[in-house]
Amino acid sequence: MGRLSMTLGSILLVMALASSQDLPTVYEYYTEGGITSGLETGSNQFILNGKDITLYSGSIHYYRVVPEYWRDRLKRMRAAGLNAIETYVPWNLHEPKMGVFDFGQGGNDFSRLLDIRQFLQIAQEEDLLVILRPGPYICAEWEFGGLPSWLLRYPDIKVRTSDPIFVGHVRQYLDQLMAQVVDLQFTSGGPIIAVQIENEYGAFGEPTEIKDRVYLGAIRDAYVENGIRELLFTCDTPANSSDTGALPGYLQMANFNTDPEIQFELLKELQPGMPLMSMEYWTGWFDHWFESQHNFGNTPENFARYLQTIFNYNASVNFYMFHGGSAFGFMNGANVFDFFPNYAADVSSYDYGAPLSEAGDYTEKYTRAQELIALDNKVQTLTPSPPPQNPKTAYPAVTMQEFITYDQIIQQIPTELVIQIGSVTNMEALDINDGNGQAYGLVVYRSQIDLSTTAQLQITGRIRDVAMVVVDGEQKTKRPASQLALLGFGYWTQENSTFLLEGAAAGTNTLDVIVENWGRNNFGQPSDFDQRKGLYGELAVDGVALNDITAIPLEFKSSWVQGLTGWQTLAGGEALSGPLLLRTTFSITGAPTDTFLDMSAWSKGSIFVNGFHLGRFFHLGPLRTNYIPAPLLKEGLNEIIVFEHYLPADQLQFTDTPILE
Repeated sequence: MGRLSMTLGSILLVMALASSQDLPTVYEYYTEGGITSGLETGSNQFILNGKDITLYSGSIHYYRVVPEYWRDRLKRMRAAGLNAIETYVPWNLHEPKMGVFDFGQGGNDFSRLLDIRQFLQIAQEEDLLVILRPGPYICAEWEFGGLPSWLLRYPDIKVRTSDPIFVGHVRQYLDQLMAQVVDLQFTSGGPIIAVQIENEYGAFGEPTEIKDRVYLGAIRDAYVENGIRELLFTCDTPANSSDTGALPGYLQMANFNTDPEIQFELLKELQPGMPLMSMEYWTGWFDHWFESQHNFGNTPENFARYLQTIFNYNASVNFYMFHGGSAFGFMNGANVFDFFPNYAADVSSYDYGAPLSEAGDYTEKYTRAQELIALDNKVQTLTPSPPPQNPKTAYPAVTMQEFITYDQIIQQIPTELVIQIGSVTNMEALDINDGNGQAYGLVVYRSQIDLSTTAQLQITGRIRDVAMVVVDGEQKTKRPASQLALLGFGYWTQENSTFLLEGAAAGTNTLDVIVENWGRNNFGQPSDFDQRKGLYGELAVDGVALNDITAIPLEFKSSWVQGLTGWQTLAGGEALSGPLLLRTTFSITGAPTDTFLDMSAWSKGSIFVNGFHLGRFFHLGPLRTNYIPAPLLKEGLNEIIVFEHYLPADQLQFTDTPILE
């Protein structure tokens, strides 16, 4: 603990020495004389190309950061003293349709974020080694833990097992992914020093149960047969699952946010003589909608205290997250619990209380990590100075200018997506999108029925996840006023729920039950991964089942949103009610900067900035703002479209600081 007693002047001296132009870069130091070996496990110590190395790594997800900012964020990470970064790889984005792969050129909504090869090359250019965690399951508070929703079209599929159907798709995905990165291994002159076999597999099932090692072996084989030569490993929380999710003969690492000594002592028992590493030292935590306040995770003081304990064990560390970024679009995950409300969807910000904020700003945890790494690191390399903070602007508020009604939205859904299904079925089972079903967004279950007298709508089973009822284009469900809304109709919490239909016009009425996928579960037991969304029980009115239902997907793909027509001018003081779309434009003079939209006055929905799906908002929080990176804006005229479920505001408010509450 003596290192903690060093003065601030000593710390600054260490940092100054590390910035000396006479020092080698990380790559110069570890490749001097040529590359003969990669990362290896020596006696209680990692060795890279014959030299001892302590890994100071940080998690960053390239698909949560606009690519124009990849280099910016990586520079900040290297300036903290990190010598490596870690990233997950989201299978669901890279194979959005079965057998159709996208590594940046797919023309999909997220294609711009998916050039993993370029990201890894930039990491190397910024003097950072890479730990790659390809999945197929990643958790990451990401939609379905990164698994593609089209897997759910197989009625009896068992994900994350040796189920031949699942493993067959995993192999096809890994074959494609490895072809993108195999030549970027360290022993080939690239940045990748280690590859994860599977992720927190010990948590998948009962704690004492040995997990499916045939499945783990199949993933290992896929890597080896595709030419992966670097160190392979698994990670779990040993105190919870011991080595039940490990593959014998391969290094285990530990995930935790407190009490490193407990986890490391268990690792030492499980694999004596092996180097220790925390693959996920949780720097903060994440938020769910409906929670009362933002979860910052560890305080900076505790963060530093546990980090020092890690270093006292001569252990390596990967900060999860070092920079969280954003869950753009519909990509947020969710968690399932065995207590009320049993399900909770993650917010769109993945700030995580990390050393670098969602917008890339330095926090107190950054400073603490930077100081402790400088004290612990025995290998002095050329370390750059931290780049300046990126500017933020609170642009003037803008008034909403135009709108499209719910009926106009429905009329513009492509005809090939509108299908007759008879009785209700889950969105993944819909025979659309070249046989891949509906992945994300909302689905409308429409029926024509006489509702001129008061009637009762009945939904058998549970809603997955949130439902609105619209009759003849008019919203009948109420804007949720508090967490107490979860006790009423329209939420997953209620089984076999009912809703009173009243006030409809005489004659045949159009009844729409709109169900939103608020995010598929990303962590838990095998049963928790049955994440089919929409309705899959029975829809009835006054006890009579509706068997002539039309399914209308509301996928909100960017190209469709940008191509909408029929916008009507919004008159001053006009009272509108959702579901509807509203649009406005605003002009920026000069180069745009980062900004935040304060959505506190709105209700619930999604935001599109210049066609890009920024994410979700919800007035009950805890998140109040949506981060807009400057590269999504442009000099001159910019467009923002809001899909509002309930009651809209008449303006969009900007701020230069996030409101996470």
